[in-house]
Formats: sequence, structure tokens, C-alpha cells
Amino acid sequence: MSTRTQTSATFSPAAVSYLIGIDGGGTGTRARLASRDGKVLGFGAAGPSGLAQGIEQAWTHIGQVIVAAFADAGLEPAPLQVCALGLGLAGAHLGSRAQAFLDAAPAFGLVAVDTDAYTALLGAHDGRPGALLAAGTGSIGEAWHFDGRHLFVSGFGFGVGDEGSGAWLGVEAMRVAQHAQDGRQPAGALAQAVWALTGPGREDLLAWCANAGQHEFAQLAPLVFEAEASDPVAAQLLARAVLELEAVVQAMDPDGALPLAISGSIGLRLASRFSGIIQARCVQPVGDSADGALRLIEQALSRTL
Repeated sequence: MSTRTQTSATFSPAAVSYLIGIDGGGTGTRARLASRDGKVLGFGAAGPSGLAQGIEQAWTHIGQVIVAAFADAGLEPAPLQVCALGLGLAGAHLGSRAQAFLDAAPAFGLVAVDTDAYTALLGAHDGRPGALLAAGTGSIGEAWHFDGRHLFVSGFGFGVGDEGSGAWLGVEAMRVAQHAQDGRQPAGALAQAVWALTGPGREDLLAWCANAGQHEFAQLAPLVFEAEASDPVAAQLLARAVLELEAVVQAMDPDGALPLAISGSIGLRLASRFSGIIQARCVQPVGDSADGALRLIEQALSRTL
């Protein structure tokens, strides 16, 4: 998607005093507060703001994280109209959802929203061409080629895509626990770890799944890593995750022409297992998604001048 922007009825570029970069995912939200000249003043953290989990929840946690960032800077929250807000949000790839999010926005002076993958890409390569593999709660590959092409790979969302992500690993771990519960496979360390969290009975598993979403399934992913040494099933799941993520890298940059940054809790834990060819392309990110969100709002603000 292209960046969507919205201004308040009283927006004046000259009145903007604060820039706020937001990285919002399925597990948590982070904010970076900066002065108009780009000097970082404070940081904040709050609960998830991925749009697939609800627009109302997203704005609630974004509001909380902004208050936390001002508090970290030793400041009272500023009036909304003097704040320009850049957001990289999971789930913003669906244009109608991103627009509904903007339509529900409080009266910030300027709001710019794009995907968290795009802001992570901007942050990782300091606004220059490059590729990004982001694998946390969800997963996606995004590449900005030297010839201007902008490609997305994976990132189709929880339940049907995002292979290799934390939520995907969680679903697979739950499937292992279910199969062990009804006798389709032995009850190894991974199944038992899931049972310890959910309860071991069929009704326990059914009840847990009925109330779980992307965030809850992603919380099962650490159990797979913890069980790997003693459970071949867990080891096989992680090997599959590596293959899925390597396929994303290959699809978005078949020639290996771009520097590759890896982000997200799962991506970082699995990076050392990627093939030597992929590891040789990896670079240390210059910044993160919150940095990219600040760059996003700086760009949007400059276009209003």
C-alpha cells in the first residue's frame, strides 16, 4: 500500500512541535517521541496495536504509548494539534482497514500510516533501497529495489499465511498438542509444554483455542524453542520455519542484489540458522520500525510545506 495521511481541521505545519513514531504490532506497541528538529526525547511501550485485532484497541494502546513517551521525556502530553504522528502498523496493508483506522483518529495535527514492514524497511536502511525480512508475531518480506520496484512477499495474515512467524509456530505447536492428546502422535516435550499452559484435556484445548487470537498463539512460540533440544517434533518445526523464511527472502530478491536486514523476535532467533548465502547478504539495521515511522512522518510533513 502507499502511505495514507490525514490532517486535522486546524492543521498548520508551522504549529507542529512534536514528531511521534509508532511501531505497532500484534504483540506490542512502541513509540519514539522527537522534537520538530528530529531530536529524540522519549520512548514508550504499550499493548498490541495490530489492526487485525481491532481499531479501537489500536487507538487505545497508541494513546497509552504516547502518554508514556511524553512521561519518559519528563513532559506533560502536548495538545494533539501540535503533534505529527507516523505509524507503522501490522495489518495496514489492507487499504480499507487502514482508512477505517484513519477515520477513527483523534485530532492530531497530521497522521501518516503505512505497514510496520515498510517503516521497518525505512528504518533498517536509513531510507535507501534494501530488503527486509520481518518475522515476529506475523511475518513479511519487503524489498525496495534500486530500479524503484517495491515488492511484498508473504504477510497474508494470521490463520492463512505469515509462515515462519510466532503465531504460525504457535498454531503448529497447538496442532502437535492436539494430535498428542487424541493419540495421533506421542506426547513429547512440546505437547506437554502446551498442555501445561492450556490444560491437558480435549475440552481444555478446545476452550483455549476458542478464545485465542494471533497474539495468544504467538505466546506459544517460545515453547517450541524451549522444547527443541529434547523433542524432535519441535526441532522439525523450527527447521520448517527457517525454510519458509528463506523462501520469502529468495522471492523478494532472487538475484541477491539488495542488502538484507532481519527484524522481529522470531527472525532474530532464527537468523543464524539461515543458509550461508543469505547470511552473507545480511547487514545490521541502521534503525528500527519506530525510527522508520519517524522518517515516515518527517516525509509526510515535508510534503505539506
